[in-house]
Amino acid sequence: MKAARLHAYHDALKLDSIDEPKIDGPLDVIVKIGAAGLCRTDLHIQEGQWASRSEVVLPYTPGHENAGWVHEIGSGVTNVAVGDTVIVHPFISCGLCMPCRVGDDMHCLNGSFPGINRDGGFAELLKTSARSVIKIDPLEPKDIAALADAGLTAIHAVKKAIPVLKPGTKAVVIGAGGLGHIGIQCLKAMTSAHIIVVDPSDKALALAGEVGADTTIKVDGQKHVDQVKEITDGLGAEAIIDFVGEKGAIEDGIAMVRDGGFYYVIGYGENIDIPTIDVISREISFIGNLVGTYADLAELMTLTAEGKVTLHTSTYPLDAINDAMADLDGGRLQGRGILIPA
Repeated sequence: MKAARLHAYHDALKLDSIDEPKIDGPLDVIVKIGAAGLCRTDLHIQEGQWASRSEVVLPYTPGHENAGWVHEIGSGVTNVAVGDTVIVHPFISCGLCMPCRVGDDMHCLNGSFPGINRDGGFAELLKTSARSVIKIDPLEPKDIAALADAGLTAIHAVKKAIPVLKPGTKAVVIGAGGLGHIGIQCLKAMTSAHIIVVDPSDKALALAGEVGADTTIKVDGQKHVDQVKEITDGLGAEAIIDFVGEKGAIEDGIAMVRDGGFYYVIGYGENIDIPTIDVISREISFIGNLVGTYADLAELMTLTAEGKVTLHTSTYPLDAINDAMADLDGGRLQGRGILIPA
């Protein structure tokens, strides 16, 4: 089968012909990829930022946002059948350890992560597990593939923020790109907070307004921070939901969060640099977000089927993987990039 493979860090991916995955266990599921989302994490993988964490052996196939059709199943699989249209939760969990037992499957003690520490979905076929697939009829893979991570991460963070975002509160979304535009829709569907979106791109801000932002502010020096402070009566917002995590976003977010507020970290690339006395005296909580649970993804699929969340995409054939990654890296993508293998 065809697969886009990373052979060396910092190099372009190469289109290879490799063996098809095989069913080894009773709960194995092989999915024919209909669409694979392109994530900024794929850029970080290419740059080697995940090398020490994933301990993956090169060459390997990235791609952790996947949807398609069930191609083959193990003898013990009962929740899907060959031909079913599915979205693939990005993590393969065991179902038996304590985190899995309490529904925290993203912290499974025995799990693996296709596209991070084993072959992923930038290919014609992907091997996963019965525990990771959700039927999505009548949704189409190309329309929802990126929700497997971008959307899942967004709803995971928003669900954590729900107790904070009571009527009359403010939520600042930093970044209205591939993740951010989904997060805005989840906030609109699941909270009554006033949603303020900051982004340097006029196109991204226009999209943010279309999908539910109440106020959009262009990043411009420190003016956007001042505008947020003005809107919040000088106090700052109860919640900062940061989909960027670099290029000054963290410093801005800390300046925009109110004392006693919550800072939800989703994007990454730089360090959080704040004196501990400020964390204590202002009582700011920083909360990390690692993708999301199977239940989160199931809820997101319900919102999508109801038309409350839609994904804005640009599609590329698999052999244009490096063009797609260059567009993502260069900020030329609006919404999410989607690879179509066939």
